[in-house]
Amino acid sequence: MLTELLERNAATYCGDVALVELNPAGEEKKKSTWKEYSLVEQSSSRHYRREITWGEFNEQANRVSHFLTDKGVKKGDKVGILLMNCLEWLPIYFGILKTGALAVPMNFRYTAEEIRYCANLADVKTLVFGPEFIGRVEEIAGELGNSVALYFTGGDYCPTFAEDFDEEIKDYPTDNPNVSLREDDDAAIYFSSGTTGFPKAILHAHRALTHAATVEQKHHGQTRDDVFLCIPPLYHTGAKMHWFGSLVSASKAVLLRGTTPETIMEAISNERCTIVWLLVPWAQDILEKLDNGAIKLEDYHVKQFRLMHIGAQPVPQSLIKHWQDYFPGQLYDTNYGLSESIGPGAVHLGVENIRKVGAIGVAGYGWQVKIVKEDGVTEVKGGEVGELALKGAGVMKCYYKNPKATAEVMRGEWLLTGDMAKQDEDGFIYLVDRKKDVIVCGGENLYPVEIENFMRKFDKIKDVAVIGLPDKRLGEIPAAIVEIKAGETCSQEEIDEFCLALPRYKRPRKVIFAKVPRNATGKIEKPLLRKIYNADNIVDEQNRS
Repeated sequence: MLTELLERNAATYCGDVALVELNPAGEEKKKSTWKEYSLVEQSSSRHYRREITWGEFNEQANRVSHFLTDKGVKKGDKVGILLMNCLEWLPIYFGILKTGALAVPMNFRYTAEEIRYCANLADVKTLVFGPEFIGRVEEIAGELGNSVALYFTGGDYCPTFAEDFDEEIKDYPTDNPNVSLREDDDAAIYFSSGTTGFPKAILHAHRALTHAATVEQKHHGQTRDDVFLCIPPLYHTGAKMHWFGSLVSASKAVLLRGTTPETIMEAISNERCTIVWLLVPWAQDILEKLDNGAIKLEDYHVKQFRLMHIGAQPVPQSLIKHWQDYFPGQLYDTNYGLSESIGPGAVHLGVENIRKVGAIGVAGYGWQVKIVKEDGVTEVKGGEVGELALKGAGVMKCYYKNPKATAEVMRGEWLLTGDMAKQDEDGFIYLVDRKKDVIVCGGENLYPVEIENFMRKFDKIKDVAVIGLPDKRLGEIPAAIVEIKAGETCSQEEIDEFCLALPRYKRPRKVIFAKVPRNATGKIEKPLLRKIYNADNIVDEQNRS
């Protein structure tokens, strides 16, 4: 059980540092929540730092559990987490688990409407949110079902529509609440989306979380001497499940807020980080500054940096070769997974298989994989393309309250991923295309239909199709092929201005004015569009009428 690992670490390594939070310069005035728990704080002109020991981590989680129970949260209830990465995130998460409730992490990029939709979809009873979300939560506070209790953490002034989590929690006991938990009990709900862009609530049991922790430690061999640098958001299974390896090994992890090459390199150097998970854009940015001399390796302590791994998007072979020019002999790994399979590790390359860069790898520890035909059952022959299917303890229980969607992806104990793949003669799996119409931009999934539906509200647009175009830095960028109504003229600037109402990460990075082709059944011919516009000689017909 995951909570038992935390309790073990607290008992055995009580005074050892578990988590460090690093904030870039300019955030020194952030309120120091739970200061009564002896958080160690250090500030300088370069960064702001807090740390917490395993003993304090466990005590804080216990306080959260007692607090929630006292407020009426029962086993099986759902508690939402809407926070930026911070030192309080994981103790709140584990406090929810210790209550027997389900943790429901939310994407910090969600709009107010998306927060409302997901909270109601998952039957959230309690929501803990940070200062960055006051405006969004206030906007929908009266529209949340189940009489949702709102608790504010991490800021100096609690809004009037919420209760002060930090102030109320400090007087609760630190002993273990001893709520009976089983591996098959519901533990967490994560959000994903299908091709339509409407989020689905993914239900996981405690066994899936425990499996994710075991898989991560087996793959990357974390020991007590390792220090993991965690940069991606903790609401994402990718970040948290990689951190679970540190939980298993009782080793220190660093939560970094800031993704510039300088902040990443300083964190690696100052905290003596040994394992770092990077997205492709971050690795490319570091290499660019190493190439132009803006960053010099001799200015940093990197001898201990033993493993760099990447996930969430395809990895160019040239990037890894270039990385090894600066970090020769360093281990490299890539991982494949999805929220329905509790994040990374269902397929992994393996540090010993760097010769196979470009593949996502082989079945991960405790996982089975196969590539199947359209029936979702029959396996394809070697080298043929089919849909990747996964089986293991990390597969979701279901899409919460959505049996139809569950039936579409589950074949007994096998999960259909929606990704098309093939295997080479050595058994290594390569992704070919996505069955689902998803664009992966800098590690974030974007859903074209959602963007298309929004853009069609613009009165000059007759039709629109959104596809992913290759991008060296981000993997893919969303591009909108826009067909203008007869007699109208439209500029790039007008489209850009209209799309300001979208969250920034969902806005098209490129607009192409052209006819949108549809087949006889009325479906957009996206394979044709990708074939046309993925070429280097894209003709941008600006202001076409």
